[in-house]
Amino acid sequence: MEWTTLVSTVVGGGIATVSATAVEYWRWKRQRTDQNTESRRALYGSYLAVLAKARHACGVLAREADLPSTQRRRTAWDAFEPCISLRYELAITAPSWVVTPAENTFRRLRDVRDAVARGATPDSDEYARLRRAYDEAHLSLRSAMRRDLGAEP
Repeated sequence: MEWTTLVSTVVGGGIATVSATAVEYWRWKRQRTDQNTESRRALYGSYLAVLAKARHACGVLAREADLPSTQRRRTAWDAFEPCISLRYELAITAPSWVVTPAENTFRRLRDVRDAVARGATPDSDEYARLRRAYDEAHLSLRSAMRRDLGAEP
């Protein structure tokens, strides 16, 4: 009779230990997922912000027709440069279905930057075409980011 008490105590302790370990594992996994999602959310926000700043600077620069060409090129590059480091960070953090539109958006903004550096103005066909291409790429990027963060079905 005493051995059944001992066995049931050991089995009960084992069940309690296994269930506590399982609960702790699932809690840790959920917290890790939440932290990764929040990290990507912050990175995506930062990347979109530097893209917006660079795009705005290119728009302002395109309207500045009287700038010397060397200053125009330097200003265009300076506005674009912060996008580069965040692009690499995004490339190692985000899933490939976010990285691909991020790269495309980066390249389209680079095209806008190059055109503005060469002297393109807001009323030129080249600038309008490049701006539309950038806007389409940017929309695709935002959609991919929202899907990755669970904001869209």
